[in-house]
Amino acid sequence: MEVTVTGIVMMSTKTKIDMESQGIQTNWYVITGGPSSGKTTTVNLLKERGYMTTIEHARHYIDTQKVGGSTVEEIRANQLTFQRGILNMQIEQERALSPNEVIFLDRAIPDALAYYRFLGLSPDEKLQEAVHKHLYKRVFILDPLPLVSDYARTEDGVAQKKIHALLAEVYESLPYPVVHVPVLPPEERVDFILKNL
Repeated sequence: MEVTVTGIVMMSTKTKIDMESQGIQTNWYVITGGPSSGKTTTVNLLKERGYMTTIEHARHYIDTQKVGGSTVEEIRANQLTFQRGILNMQIEQERALSPNEVIFLDRAIPDALAYYRFLGLSPDEKLQEAVHKHLYKRVFILDPLPLVSDYARTEDGVAQKKIHALLAEVYESLPYPVVHVPVLPPEERVDFILKNL
């Protein structure tokens, strides 16, 4: 059972208790949303305000592969390898973080499940286990902004909307409180998030 209160989706107590027995409770907040939703800008502003933050791994994975001489087209040619590379980086990052620290994550492991669904890939056992490893304090899903393409972001407007919807579907099926963050000027988005911790 879910109850929506002022844009926050809360799981029932029974569901949350059932899931807590399967994962490690953290003080981590997830900042997510479809391509070009302002995630990294928001995370960077949180960092400027003194909060601990993480990096977004899809772009980091592309950058590390480009250093080795691969083009973005070559890197993205095998989507399963690409998604597994990102997932491995995210798993390693979350494994290294203290669950007791307050940290804002630029995407989290469940994002991979949404991307697997978008690409028609079957989630493997590693992804299924990783999705339930940690329990996030709250998930903030940023509403999409006008799409801006760059070397790493190759999706079009249709893909942007589909990915955004899949991210909401995935996170709302898991035992985390979810807050949908409206389109606002960047600093106001950060204020909105901090008021809804």
